[in-house]
Amino acid sequence: MPSLAPYGSWTSPIAAHDVAAAGVTPQWVDVVDDAVWWAESRPAENGRVALMRWVDGVVDEVLPAPWNARNRVHEYGGRPWLAVGDLVVFTHWDDQRVYARDLRDGTVTALTPEPERPQGVRFADLRPGLPGEVWAVRERVLGTDRTDVARDLVAVPLAGGEPRVLAASHHFLTAPLLSPDGRQAAWLGWEHPAMPWDETSLCVADVAADGTVGPHRVVAGGDGTSVCQVEWDSPDALLVLADPGGWWVPHRVVLDDDRAAVTPLTAVEEELGGPLWKLGSRWTTALGGGRHAVLTSQGLGVLDEATGSLTAVAEELTAWTPTLARHGDGVVGVAAGPRRGVGVVRVDLRDGTISDLTDPQPTPPAEYLPVPRVRTFQAEDGSRIPAYVYPPTNPDHVGPDDEKPPYLVHVHGGPTGRNHAVLDLDFAYFTSRGIGVVAVDYGGSTGYGRRYRERLRGQWGVVDVADCATVAQALVDEGVADPRRLAIRGGSAGGFTAAASITSVRTYRAATAKYPILDLLPWSSGGGETHDFESRYAEGLVGPLPDVDGRYTDRSPVHNLDSLAGPVLLLQGLEDEICPPEQAERFVAALKGSGVPHALVTFEGEQHGFRKADTIVAALDAELAFYGEVFGFSVPEVPPVELRS
Repeated sequence: MPSLAPYGSWTSPIAAHDVAAAGVTPQWVDVVDDAVWWAESRPAENGRVALMRWVDGVVDEVLPAPWNARNRVHEYGGRPWLAVGDLVVFTHWDDQRVYARDLRDGTVTALTPEPERPQGVRFADLRPGLPGEVWAVRERVLGTDRTDVARDLVAVPLAGGEPRVLAASHHFLTAPLLSPDGRQAAWLGWEHPAMPWDETSLCVADVAADGTVGPHRVVAGGDGTSVCQVEWDSPDALLVLADPGGWWVPHRVVLDDDRAAVTPLTAVEEELGGPLWKLGSRWTTALGGGRHAVLTSQGLGVLDEATGSLTAVAEELTAWTPTLARHGDGVVGVAAGPRRGVGVVRVDLRDGTISDLTDPQPTPPAEYLPVPRVRTFQAEDGSRIPAYVYPPTNPDHVGPDDEKPPYLVHVHGGPTGRNHAVLDLDFAYFTSRGIGVVAVDYGGSTGYGRRYRERLRGQWGVVDVADCATVAQALVDEGVADPRRLAIRGGSAGGFTAAASITSVRTYRAATAKYPILDLLPWSSGGGETHDFESRYAEGLVGPLPDVDGRYTDRSPVHNLDSLAGPVLLLQGLEDEICPPEQAERFVAALKGSGVPHALVTFEGEQHGFRKADTIVAALDAELAFYGEVFGFSVPEVPPVELRS
C-alpha cells in the first residue's frame, strides 16, 4: 500500500551514485574486420575514454588506462580512433597528440611531435589515408585569445614525425575521405559566421600519385544548404546527407569533369541527418543494393532508393547516437529506448532482432522509472511544440489529494539539440521523489526540419523562452503541475534559456543553469569569452554585430537581474572553454546583496559538461537540495546547498 507523502519528499531507491554509475557512455562505433569497436566514456575513471572491441560475443579493452581517447578540436572533439592493421591510432586527451598502440605487444608510440604549448596542437576525425598514413583535421592554437586558432587537413605518418599538409580550404573542415581508387579526396568546409547546420560546402580535389592534394572544387552545399555527412559511393560518386529541400536526406553526387549532378534519394519530409557538433558523426550507412540504414527522428529506418520509401526498424529503440555502421546483414550503433538505457546494439535488418553488445546499464526496478508521454503543445505563432512528460513515479508513495506536484522544465542544449522518449535516470532521480519533468523541444530544435530550426533565428532568448513557458503553463492549466512550484533547468545553451526565463517571465519559482551562457556580448565575436567554433554563433541566433539595437544586452540574463523571478543555482566546470566560469562569476557578483537567494557550485577539472562521477553526484544532490529549499520539502538524504542573497 503506497504511503502518503508530500511531492518532492518521497523516499527513492535512485541515488545520484546510481545516475553516475549508469553514465558509462559508448560512442564512436565502427566495424573492423567483422569486429565491433567503440569508445567508452567512464565517469568512475574521471571521464576517461577507453576503446573496446566485441568479437563473437567477447568484449575486450584495446586501450587501457592511462590512455584517454579523446580530443578537443572545436572543444567538442571528433572521432578519436582508427584501426590500421595491427595498430590502433588514437588521440590522447592529456597532450592531444596522436599515438599508435600495437595490438600484438601493447607498445604505444607517439606519432606527432610534442607541441610547444600544452594541448596547443590537436587532431580529430581520424580517417584512412594513403599507405603508411592516417588523415585528420589538425587544429593549432596560435595566440592567447580563445579564437586564435587555425585548422588544416594533414596526413599523419604511421612511422611518426611532422604531419604532411594536405589542404586548408576553409576555416572549419572535416577530415578528407580518400576515394576507392585513391585518385580524389572529399571533405566538408565552412566559414564564420555560419555553423555547419546553416551552410557547408562539399569539396572534392584530385590526389596526385605522390599524395599531393590539388585545388578543391565545391560540388554541393553552400548557398544556405547544409551537408552533414559525406561518404564515397564509387570512384566517381558520393553519398551525402544534405538539406536543399529543408530536410537532411541522402543525395547522390555524381562527379564529372566540369560539373556534379546532385540527386535526392527520397522525397520524404523526414530529418535523416543532424547538427554536426562532433567531426566524424554518421547518421547513415550504405547496405548495398540501393538500400541505406538511416537514423530518423524516431529511431532507425531503412531507405530504399528504388522507391524512395522509408521503413522503420527496431522501433523500441527511439534514440540513436550518430555513429552508425554496417555489420553483415545488420547495423551496429549506440541506442536507447523508453525501457532501456543507452548501449551498443546490433540490429539484424532481416527480422529486426536486437542484440546487446554491452551489458545493460544498472537500473532500478521498472516501476520506479517514468515512461515518457509524448505530447504536442501550441506555440504563440501557431507552431507545434513537441515535448516529453515524465510524471512523478514511485510505487511506494502517493501525493496528497489537495496537492499538485512540482515540475521541472528541462531545456536541452545546442540550442540545436532535441529530446527523445527514452529512459533517463537523471530525470528518474527527480520523478521517483515526486517531482515531474517535462523536456521541451522548443523552436530551434533539430529533428523537425530547417523551418522549425530557424524559428529561433534572431530570436534566441525569445522563442525558446516563450515555448518553454507555454508548455509549463499548459501543464498548470491541465491540473498536472503546481503553478507555485515550477522550475526550469538546462545546461550550456539550455542554461542560457533557463537563466533568460527566470529573468524575463514570471512562470517559474526557481532556475538551475549548468555551465550556462549569461552575457551574450562578451560570449560573441570579439568578446573573448568563448572558443573559436561558436564565437560567431550568436550572430545567427541573436542578430548581426555591432549590437546596434541593444538586443544582446537586452536578452542577457546578467543584465536583467532586476526582474529575477526567484532563486538561481549555477553549476560550473572551472576548465570550461565554451561557457567559461567568468560568466557565472560575473552573474553571482551582480547578485550580491540583491536579497535573491542564489548559489554557485564549481568543479575543478571539469570542462563543458560533467564527466566525473563525483561531479555528477555532487551536481545532482545540490540541485535536489536547492529545490527542497525553494519549494519547501524535506530532502535529508542529500547535503544542503548554501544559498546566499
